[in-house]
Amino acid sequence: MSHAHTDQVPEEFDAVVVGAGFSGLYMLHRLRDTLGLSARVFEAGDDVGGTWYWNRYPGARCDSESYFYSFSDRLSEDLLQEWTWSERFAAQPEILSYLRHVADRYDLRKDIRFGTRVVAAEYDDATGRWTVRTDDGAQVTATFLITAVGCLSTTNLPEFPGRDSFRGESYHTGVWPHEGVDFTGKRVAVIGTGATAVQAVPEIAEQAAHVYVLQRTANYDIAGGNRPMDAEDGRKIKAEYRDIWKATRETAFGFPYDVAQRTALSVSDEERQRIFAEAWERGGFRLGTTFNDLLLDEQANETAAEFLRARIRERVQDPEVAELLSPRDHPFFTKRPPLENGYYETFNRENVTLVNVRKAPIQEITPAGVRTAEAEYEVDVIVYATGFDAMTGTLFKLGIRGRDGLGLEEKWADGPHTYLGLATHGFPNLFMITGPQSPSVLSNMPVSIEQHVDWITDCLRRLEEQGYDTIEALPAAEDDWVSHHDEVTATTLLPRANSWWVGANIPGKPRRLYPYAGGVGVYRLLCDEVAARDYDGFARGKSGAATNGRFSGVARARYIELAEEAAAAAS
Repeated sequence: MSHAHTDQVPEEFDAVVVGAGFSGLYMLHRLRDTLGLSARVFEAGDDVGGTWYWNRYPGARCDSESYFYSFSDRLSEDLLQEWTWSERFAAQPEILSYLRHVADRYDLRKDIRFGTRVVAAEYDDATGRWTVRTDDGAQVTATFLITAVGCLSTTNLPEFPGRDSFRGESYHTGVWPHEGVDFTGKRVAVIGTGATAVQAVPEIAEQAAHVYVLQRTANYDIAGGNRPMDAEDGRKIKAEYRDIWKATRETAFGFPYDVAQRTALSVSDEERQRIFAEAWERGGFRLGTTFNDLLLDEQANETAAEFLRARIRERVQDPEVAELLSPRDHPFFTKRPPLENGYYETFNRENVTLVNVRKAPIQEITPAGVRTAEAEYEVDVIVYATGFDAMTGTLFKLGIRGRDGLGLEEKWADGPHTYLGLATHGFPNLFMITGPQSPSVLSNMPVSIEQHVDWITDCLRRLEEQGYDTIEALPAAEDDWVSHHDEVTATTLLPRANSWWVGANIPGKPRRLYPYAGGVGVYRLLCDEVAARDYDGFARGKSGAATNGRFSGVARARYIELAEEAAAAAS
């Protein structure tokens, strides 16, 4: 048989997965080794790792603690006992080597095509299959299409006038050179002060001749408290792993510690300060879990915000710089609070200048540097720490078209419309791991990833048992989930900030809260309820026709039940 002929017959798979980070690796393992299905993973990078393959900027590390920023006992109890983390918050190289180890241990690479980008995924109504095309001109078909593309993978490079005229070097933190960048003796402009810049700026300042940090919005950055893990830490964690993972699945943010059941104003000022100080000392996101109304009540939130501003004033010597670094335009935790290790102290260095681009916006990038409304900063290097087109940007780049050629981007023109953040009507057999309107970025990601992958795995198993090969969200279920999502959002302070959580960083992007704010543990129970009630809100069938299904609103009903139980317990 000649090659010319085989090239024209697309390979057929049960499932195609896009992406080989945490989500794609676990999904492949479940499809292939749990369900016995044929699967192909496409990955744009040259290795596994996803986020941790691309983001190699100085200081890149996780901000969930290492020992629960990993696969759980759902993947392997042995792996948990074998793998030992060297730091409390692992740095990028260690996380990447962990994911490589997982890929090797489960022999996953043989089903992954690296250096290959999906450019189109089209549903064929006649055959009930997806045709997936890649940038090398190849195409394959599959019954199921599963996106494992991550929430933060399409970089956002603002369209500053003159951007391409700059004579020096410029880098986006999300696509950092693998060989690293030497800043020794260089003048550097860092644009942006989100989670990435907070990690990168202290490291760059150690090398560079001068660093200009261009800040539009000050952030509430929490002390990370990173430190090496010793043998005793490892022993204690490994002895308690079962309980640790159980807790992560039940809590609001997917951490093994939950939000305290008390309101901020129910205790005295002294007591509240003591509680905040203790959480601050322990480091990580614990500060956000000290009281249960920080995201619900403005006065409560302000107590935490002022606590954080006081920490900034203690650590930054120049009072004007400290004030500029102190947020006053949005409530605490309505933007993602970065964890910092030495960020604020960096502004005490002679070679670091904070530039307020809220007051004097960036006008243009010039051949010599960055010009704001007030001054031109001549630099050798520009670092764009300008974030991502989160949640939907990468999904739109895949060229996904559902029934009747409907494009996902057209369908979601005014914002995402999903059922559970997992599926969307008109796109049969498409599953989105940590898609918009699921907890995703409001959680410790591996916990939410595992929950989605396991739910999809169970769903595919049940379909096969029932003799179906097609599943699709019903329009009524989708409408109900979107309105439930919006109602939950409206009870919080989250819409009050211009954050990437609401798409505010991308010009023209519909303003919506993209992640679901109902909590990781609660959301899991809603998904379980949908499955237990015979996939309420989904239609199933054969060969592309999804005819059999009903919607009785069990997810919302379960949410109301849980809310009532919680209210009763609190009183």
